[in-house]
Amino acid sequence: MSEAIRISQEETRQKVLGGRALLVCAYIDDAKFARYHLEGAIPLSALQTRIGELSKDQEIIFYCN
Repeated sequence: MSEAIRISQEETRQKVLGGRALLVCAYIDDAKFARYHLEGAIPLSALQTRIGELSKDQEIIFYCN
């Protein structure tokens, strides 16, 4: 497993809006997701249900506040 790489907000925005990355709010708690989610983000629970559908090459960007 590789080490996490930090990227800028602008790079994140470009990747997500361009469809090149999946943005995941890393909170399990739905209330925290509702409070802290960013536009285009999905909750961690949604990622867990979709993980089998994703390509192994799919870039996933996790964030939390």
